[in-house]
Amino acid sequence: MRDLQLPGRSAAYGMNGMAATSSPLATLAAVDVLRAGGNAVDAAVTASAVLCMTEPHMTGIGGDCFVLLGFPDGKVVGLNGSGRAAMAADADWLKSSRLTEIGFQSVHSVTVPGAIDAWDRLLKRYGSMSLGDALAPAIRLGEEGVPITPRVAFDWTFEVEMLSRDPGGRQHYLRDGQAPKTGDVMHYPALAATFKTLAKEGRDAFYAGAIVADMIGELRQRGSLLTPEDFARTEATWVEPIATSFAGHEILEIPPNGQGITALIALNILSRFDLARYAPESVERRHLEIEAIKLAWVYRNRYIADPGQVAVPVAEMLSSTTADRLASLIDMNQAIEDPALKVALPRSDTVYLTVVDKDGLAVSFINSIYASFGSGIVTGKTGIALQNRGCNFVTTPGHPNCIGPGKRPLHTIIPAMVRKDGRIAMSYGVMGGAYQPMGHVAVALNRYVHGMDPQEAIDFPRCFPDFGQVEMEHTIPAVVAAGLAAKGHKLTKAVEPLGGGQAIEIRPNGMLIGGSDPRKDGCALGF
Repeated sequence: MRDLQLPGRSAAYGMNGMAATSSPLATLAAVDVLRAGGNAVDAAVTASAVLCMTEPHMTGIGGDCFVLLGFPDGKVVGLNGSGRAAMAADADWLKSSRLTEIGFQSVHSVTVPGAIDAWDRLLKRYGSMSLGDALAPAIRLGEEGVPITPRVAFDWTFEVEMLSRDPGGRQHYLRDGQAPKTGDVMHYPALAATFKTLAKEGRDAFYAGAIVADMIGELRQRGSLLTPEDFARTEATWVEPIATSFAGHEILEIPPNGQGITALIALNILSRFDLARYAPESVERRHLEIEAIKLAWVYRNRYIADPGQVAVPVAEMLSSTTADRLASLIDMNQAIEDPALKVALPRSDTVYLTVVDKDGLAVSFINSIYASFGSGIVTGKTGIALQNRGCNFVTTPGHPNCIGPGKRPLHTIIPAMVRKDGRIAMSYGVMGGAYQPMGHVAVALNRYVHGMDPQEAIDFPRCFPDFGQVEMEHTIPAVVAAGLAAKGHKLTKAVEPLGGGQAIEIRPNGMLIGGSDPRKDGCALGF
C-alpha cells in the first residue's frame, strides 16, 4: 500500500466496468459507453477516437493500432492493425533511391494507416455499436473544442518548428504559429468533418474516395510511392498471441512485426534469477533489469520483421536455451559493453488504453502515429496527421526488416495481457516507443514479484538503457544511481518522463483495480 501521507494517487476500484486512458475525457467517454450498456470493445474504440482529439500529437486515424482481447473464459486473441509500405517500394527502387536510412520526416516513412480498418473489424466482430456511434463523442469535441492539458501542452512546444514547415500542420495544429498552452481550447473542424464522413459512410470512406484522395495528394507531391491501390488493399489481421511464463503468470503479447517479443525475452532472462531477494528499489534489481533488456534488444534489432514476408524465429527466441544462454552473460558486478547494443533507439508518441466491462471482456488497446505528429505531413482538407512508422524499416538489402513491397515494418506499439490459472488477470501496456518493452518488464516485475498494486507498479521510478547510456528519472535514489555507476553503467538524466502506462487488474471475485500513469494527464475510472 502506498504511503498515504505522500503525494500520489490510489488505484481505482470498480465492479461493473473500468477504463484507463491517458486523457480524462477519453476515460470518461469509455465509462459513459459502458454505463449505457456498451461493451469493452465499443468503449475502447470510442476512447481511442476521443484521444485523436485530446492528444493529436500522439495518435490519430493516420496511424496504426494493435489490440489484445481477453475473454471471460481466458481466451486471448490479437489484432494487428499495422499498415504497409507501397507495393512499388521494391529492390530496384531502393537501389536507385540510394537511401541509407528512412528519416523521421521522410515521405517514405509514411506507411498506409491501419487504425480505421482495425477499429472497424473490432466493432464488427466483437462490438455492439456502429463505427458512427463510437466516433460521436470525438466529433463533438472536435467541433465544440478540446481543453489542452499540461502534458499535452508540454509535448506540443517541441513540435512548432516541424509543424510550421507543413501547410497542413500550420493550418490545423498551430494557433498564430504557436503551440497551444495549458488551458487553451483547440478546435479541429476539418478532422471532425472527416470523422463525420466515416460515421456516415463507414470504413471504406477512409480507404477510397475523397479522404484517400486528399492523403495521396499530399504524399505524391512530396515523392511518395503510395497509391490508391495501396490504401484499398489495407486490412488488419487477426493473430495468435505469443506468451511466456513469469512469476507464476502468463504474459501475452502481439507477435512480430510488433516488438512485444522483446519484453518476453527479457522476462525469460530475469526468470533465471531470484528476483525476490532484492528490494524493489535496489542496485541489483536495476542492474538485472537493464542488462536483460539490453540483451533482448540484440534479438529485436536482428530478427523482428513482417512474418508474412520473412521467417521470424519466434520459438527459438523464446526458448529456454536462449534464455539460459543470455542470462549466463550477465555479470552482477559489471555492465555489459557491446557495440551491437549501442544502436540509437527511436522515440515515438503513442496512446495506450485499457477497458474491462461487467462481463469480464478485457481490451488492451494501443494506437499511434509514431513520432510526435507522425511524419509532420498533415492533409490540408481532412486534417489527418500521417504516421512515420516506415522509419523503422532498414535499407540494407537482405536484412529481415528491409523495406519492401507491401511490407509491415518493425513496430514499437505493444499491448499486453496477463493470464493466471486459465483466467485473465490483468490488461496493461506502457506507451513510449522504444521504452515499451522495458515498461512491460518493469510493471510485471513490480506487480508479480514485489506485490505492488497496478497504480504503484505504474508509478514506480523508471530507467532505460538507450544508445550506450542509461536514462534515469530523477526519482531514482542517488544511492542506487551511484551503485549502477560503480558497475560501469553510464548514467544520464531523463529529459522527459519515460513512457506512460495504464493497467486494469481483474480479481477472481470480479473486482477491477485500475492504474493510470501520473506521467500523463489521464486517469482510471471504475463503477
